[in-house]
Amino acid sequence: MSATLLFLFALTGIFVVLLVVGIFWSIKSGQFEDMEGPAERILMDDDDPKLPGRKPLSRGEE
Repeated sequence: MSATLLFLFALTGIFVVLLVVGIFWSIKSGQFEDMEGPAERILMDDDDPKLPGRKPLSRGEE
């Protein structure tokens, strides 16, 4: 085998190891826990008083 081919195999192996470590880290850190939340959150109104953490507007603040 040529040196270039061995270098490419080693480089591919390093990338595969980094990819596997990254996938397991993201699973362990909870990146895939809530898949629907961010997609549904974009549809919510920011000024909706029913949302958690929102205070209802008084009549003078509209």
